[in-house]
Amino acid sequence: MPLTLEDIAEKSGVSRSTVSRVINGDEKVKSETRERVMKVIQEYNFQPNLAARGLAARRTNIIGLVTPAGVSELFTDPYFPQLIRGVTAACNAQQYSVMLWLADLEFERRTINQILHNGLLDGVVVSSMVMDDPIVQSLYQSKMPFVLVGRHPKLDVNYIDVDNTQGGMDATLHLLKQNHHRVATITGPLNMVGGFDRYQGYQKALQSRQIPLEEALVVEGSFTEESGYQGMKKLLEQHPDAVFAASDMMAMGAIRAIREAGLRIPEDVAVVGFDDLPAASQVMPPLTSIRQPVVRMGSLAADMLIDLIHHPREQTQHLLLATELIVRSTCGARSKIPA
Repeated sequence: MPLTLEDIAEKSGVSRSTVSRVINGDEKVKSETRERVMKVIQEYNFQPNLAARGLAARRTNIIGLVTPAGVSELFTDPYFPQLIRGVTAACNAQQYSVMLWLADLEFERRTINQILHNGLLDGVVVSSMVMDDPIVQSLYQSKMPFVLVGRHPKLDVNYIDVDNTQGGMDATLHLLKQNHHRVATITGPLNMVGGFDRYQGYQKALQSRQIPLEEALVVEGSFTEESGYQGMKKLLEQHPDAVFAASDMMAMGAIRAIREAGLRIPEDVAVVGFDDLPAASQVMPPLTSIRQPVVRMGSLAADMLIDLIHHPREQTQHLLLATELIVRSTCGARSKIPA
């Protein structure tokens, strides 16, 4: 059976409350007593019950990472492993653990209130939510600290995001500067802030060059490779000479569709993605992409959350990171003269 506080108290010759104070780092405990208790703890490899300790200390040193995008996308989209890596590294550096919240969307919505009030989590990081996601509304109404990876269009909440609008504009303008005249786009889900903002950037780029928006050159995707493939097949009917895909995964799907149609990249259709995932430089031809610092976003989100847990404040924090255009072979930059 696992060792209890009572067992440690008996073996070290102190009271149960003294053992509890030692475990919780009470500086008022005499050094001689602390050493005696710690010797027993180390000898028997005692591991405190985090749930019980959390109830007593009102803190568990566990944060939740919620990805309402769904379980399947978590394991197929390379974006999420990078985000998880950033969150986990920042948490571990501050002696926090991460509880990955894996469930389908409807189950998450049904159980959100139970999870928020079971005392297991000190705070939550939420990524890839839709604009009207009830999870965010429930968090907003609760007293639990939380940080979004991605801004919220209506609520004034703490968030880390990249400038998706500027990134979408930079991608589209880059294609236009290569003398591409029919620049199409495969957007992300337009009920998600990232997808919506990148599409706004596409529109702003056209407006800046006084080019009218053609609805036939716009197809909505879901940030998946398959949606990029199907979207590009539809767009090819409109004979675009370039496409801005709002994620690298969709760009890779678009590349597959272009090749199947017997067209060349970038000579017939140029392609720019968004994310600059590791695979972007490995696909053939290498993919031009808008780089966003995914690992850093995860790390900063965790740091912001832990700071909020220890130092609650009424004023919300907003951090917007810059994106960067990474030029490779799929955009035709070397084969066309900039405008």
